[in-house]
Amino acid sequence: MTSAPAVLPDDPDILREMIVSLQTEVARLSASARAYEALVQSLKIRIARLQKQKFGASSEKIDREIEQLELLLEDVKIAIAAADPSPDISEHDVSDDAVSPSRQRGKPKVSDTTPRERLVLDPGEACPACGGPLRLVGEDVTEILDFIAAKLKVVETARLKKSCRHCETLVQPEAPSRPVPRGMAGPGLLAHILVSKFDDHIPLYRQNEIFARQGVDIPRSTLIDWCGQAVAVLRPLTDLIRQDVVKADLLHADDTPIQVLDPRLRQAGKPRGVKEGRIWTYLRDPRPWGGSDPPAVAYWFSPDRKGINPQTHLAQFRGILQADAYAGFRDLYKPDATGSVHVREAACWAHLRRAFHDVWKGSNSTIAREALEQIGALYDIERQITGHPASYRLAVRQEQSRPRVTAFHAWCETQLARIPGKGELAKAIRYALNRWKAFTLFLEDGRVAIDNNPAERAIRPVCVGRKNYLFAGSDTGGDNIADAMTLIESAKLSGRNPQDYLADVLARINEHKINRLHELLPWNWQPANTLHKKAA
Repeated sequence: MTSAPAVLPDDPDILREMIVSLQTEVARLSASARAYEALVQSLKIRIARLQKQKFGASSEKIDREIEQLELLLEDVKIAIAAADPSPDISEHDVSDDAVSPSRQRGKPKVSDTTPRERLVLDPGEACPACGGPLRLVGEDVTEILDFIAAKLKVVETARLKKSCRHCETLVQPEAPSRPVPRGMAGPGLLAHILVSKFDDHIPLYRQNEIFARQGVDIPRSTLIDWCGQAVAVLRPLTDLIRQDVVKADLLHADDTPIQVLDPRLRQAGKPRGVKEGRIWTYLRDPRPWGGSDPPAVAYWFSPDRKGINPQTHLAQFRGILQADAYAGFRDLYKPDATGSVHVREAACWAHLRRAFHDVWKGSNSTIAREALEQIGALYDIERQITGHPASYRLAVRQEQSRPRVTAFHAWCETQLARIPGKGELAKAIRYALNRWKAFTLFLEDGRVAIDNNPAERAIRPVCVGRKNYLFAGSDTGGDNIADAMTLIESAKLSGRNPQDYLADVLARINEHKINRLHELLPWNWQPANTLHKKAA
C-alpha cells in the first residue's frame, strides 16, 4: 500500500480522490489477503489428507505430491509476507490483536552459546535542550539475529629448524598429523563436506559452487577424494558403532532402495546402467521405555535385497527384532541346531493399519473402518505410556490393551468367515492372524513398541538424500553413504552437533589409541577443549 504524503493538500476534491484511491487499494489488498488465506487453508487440508494416505505401494508418489504442495504453500506464505510486510511482534507485545492468526510468527530460539555483540547508543553527557548534565535512568534493549557468512582460511604450519651451536645437531618439531594423509583439507572442512552431503543433502557439485563464492575453487574430483578419504579414516569408529548396536537386545529394522551406477549393465545393453541397491538400518532406542543404553543407529549398504544381507548384519544379534514382514528376516527367527531361538519377531501394527486403511479408502468398507477404530484404541493407550518405565508400560498393556487385542483377534476370525477369501480385506486379516504371536509380543514385554515407526524415521534421511544425489556412483559409494549416515545420525541421537563432533574426531582419531576408540563414540565423546579444561 502506498503511504500517505507527509503534507496533505488543502483542496477537498484532491483529498476525496486520495481517499477513494486508498479505499480501492485497501479493498484490493483485503481481497488478495482473503484469497491467499483460502489457498493456504486449502493446501494445508490437502497436505493433511495426503499424509494420512501415505501407505501402500503408492506412498512414494504421495510423498512427492506432498513435497510439491509444501513448496507451493511456502511460496504462497512468502507472497503473503511480501504483500503485508508488518513488523515482527515485540516480545513485550502480547495483545491478541497484535497480529492476525494467519500472520503469527514464531520467535527464533537462540541457544546460550550463540555469540552476542552489544551495540550501545549513547545520547551523550549533555542535554540537547538546555545543556545540563544527563544521568542514566535505564535502557531499552532490542535484539536482531544476523548472519555472518562462513569463511575458509589457510592455516600455515611453520616448523622451524634449529641447529645446536656446540654439536651442530639439527632440531625440528615433527609435522602434526592430518586427517587425510598429504591432503590439504583440515578437520573442520572435511566435517563440513560430510555433513553438507549426508545430512544437509547438498551434492558435491553444489558445494563446489558454494566454495567458489567464498573465493576457493575446490574441484569436484578433489571433493570426492576428500569425502571418501574422510569416511575411510572414520571407518574404525563406524564399525565400533555397528558392533555396539547389534549387541542390544531389542532393535528396530528397515531398508530402502537406492540407485547405484553399474557399468556392467550398460555393457550388457541396458541404456541406464543403474541397478537397485539397498540401505539397511538397525536402530537401538530405549528412550520410549526409559532404558539406560544410549540411542544409536547402524546403516549397511548391500547391492541387492537378498535375505543373506540382514542375516549377515545380525549374525551376532540376540533379542527382539521389530520389522516388517520381509521374508529375508524369517531365517533369523528360526531355531538353531540345538532348538534355541536367538531372535524373536515383533510385528508392526502400523503396517497392519495401513492394509486396512487402503481397503477403507478404496471401497469405504465398514469392516475396514471398524478395524481401524479398534487399532486406533490401542494407539490411544500407547500415547499415554510413552516415556514411562517398561514395567509400567507392561502393566497398563496387560490391563487395557490385552482385552482389546483379544477382542480384535476374535473379530478377525469372525469377519474372515463372512467375506470373500481372495479380497484385499481378507488378505489384511490373514496378515494379522498368521503372525499373531509377533503382533502380540508387545503385550509380553514393556520395552517392545507397538510399531516399527522408529526405524522408518531413521531411514527417512536416506530417502531425502537419494532425491538430491539421485544415485551412488558404485557399491563403494553405497558403503560410504551407510558409513557416514551411521556416524552422523548416531551423533544426532546423542544430542551432538554432527559437524562439531566430526571435526573434533577427525582432528584426533589418527593420534588416538586404538584400545580407547570407544571414547570417541558419540555418546561418550567430549570435545578436546573440554578435556583440556578438565586437565588444567
